[in-house]
Amino acid sequence: MSIIEKALGKLGEQPKEDVSAKENAMPFAAPEQAVEIEAKVETSITRTSTTSASAATATSRELNLDFKRLAASGFLTNGDERGKLAEEYRMIKRPLLANAFGPNPVRKGNLIMVTSSLPSEGKSFSAINLAISIAMELDRTVLLVDADVAKPSLPKYLGFQAEHGLLDVLRDDKRDLSSVIMRTNIEKLSILPAGKTYARATELLASDAMDRLIADVANRYSDRLVLFDSPPILATSEANVLASHMGQIVMVVEAEKTPKSALREALSRLEGSCDVISIVLNKSSSPAAGDYYGYYGYGGYGKQA
Repeated sequence: MSIIEKALGKLGEQPKEDVSAKENAMPFAAPEQAVEIEAKVETSITRTSTTSASAATATSRELNLDFKRLAASGFLTNGDERGKLAEEYRMIKRPLLANAFGPNPVRKGNLIMVTSSLPSEGKSFSAINLAISIAMELDRTVLLVDADVAKPSLPKYLGFQAEHGLLDVLRDDKRDLSSVIMRTNIEKLSILPAGKTYARATELLASDAMDRLIADVANRYSDRLVLFDSPPILATSEANVLASHMGQIVMVVEAEKTPKSALREALSRLEGSCDVISIVLNKSSSPAAGDYYGYYGYGGYGKQA
């Protein structure tokens, strides 16, 4: 039995039907413990709890997040430092930060993609909460990139409109990255919107321009972690291209909904993309206390344990 099959077995029997949850009802979840088994390549599975998601408030390059509305919609806020949600995200972010900035960092570890196998599993909601949690760090900053260029979700959840963003910078080498990054009223959190839709977005994400932009955002500040809200792996070609630039991938899985076959296929498409793959089990209805999924060594799909 392969190591991935063992990890998938931990998810239990999943229904065969496709995911049908609505995009605007994305609760979150979190881990209880994390035990690393392999230093270089790993797959983690974490269990999560349930809430709901919605929007915040608006502006252009200066985004003033409405913390009351965020909290009412189930999002983490920088004033909720000791709440349950904050503690859950601390458990999720700690291994990610260690892989990025620890004594033995993985290659490109500060580039993290948050994705899912299928739509509506909660990956955008999880990416926003993870970004806010990382921004609470005393010595780290975070850039949240809306890389779901075909169907951007960050404007809906955070309540902003942005005419230009990632795709515009890739298409126009004279456009400066700093001109499209949005600063927020969370001091250490900035946002790079998706930009204008473009039919050849996959080719843009695979271009030399993307290589240069990735290097720029990753290396401009030594304390920066760059979080990419990616399209679902099985829904678009952009996600697989984006994964090739990453040092870490967080795969959001909807508890008791995502077919195991879909997760298996998504993991196989990510093989060789980056050194670390973590799985967050989202929308879990069971209590998190006393029940967790640990880390499993991942040596490639189909290899024997």
